[in-house]
Amino acid sequence: MKYEIDRIDRHILRCLQQDNRISNQKLAEEVGLSPPACLRRVRKLREEGVIMADVSLINPRMIGQSLNIIVEVEMGRDSIDVHDNFMRKMQQAAEVTQCYQVTGEIDFVLVIVVRDMEAYESFARRELASDPNLRKFRSLISLRRNKFSTQLDVDQL
Repeated sequence: MKYEIDRIDRHILRCLQQDNRISNQKLAEEVGLSPPACLRRVRKLREEGVIMADVSLINPRMIGQSLNIIVEVEMGRDSIDVHDNFMRKMQQAAEVTQCYQVTGEIDFVLVIVVRDMEAYESFARRELASDPNLRKFRSLISLRRNKFSTQLDVDQL
C-alpha cells in the first residue's frame, strides 16, 4: 500500500535522510511549518511505515569490516519452503547486510561485509556450502566501494 506523500512530506524526508538528528524546531523552520505541525507529520510518517528506522550508519573500515562481497546464490529447486528457509537463515547471519530474492538464473543476491577473507570463508562454509538446498554460489569481491547511499529520491514521488 502506497502512502500519499505531498511536497512538505518530501521536504521533511529529504532533510531527515541527510540528518535524522535535526531538532524538530530546526526541521520545522526548514520546511516552513510550526513545530507541532512538523512533529505531527514526522510521527505520521513513522506510524505509516514511510520512515522505517532511525539509525546511525557506521563506517565499516573504522571498525575493521572492510571487505564487501556480493554473492549470487542458486538454489537446487524452486520451492517456497526452500526459499523461505534460506531467507530466514540469511536474516540471522550477521555478515549479511542485504539479501534480495531476484528473478533470472539466480535466486538470491547477498551483500556480505566482513573483516577479511578468512571471515568470509568461515561464513561461506557455515551458511552456504553446508546448505543441502543450495546448488551453487558465486562470490564477487569488491575492490572499491564507489558509491554507497541510503537516501531515496523522494522528489520522484
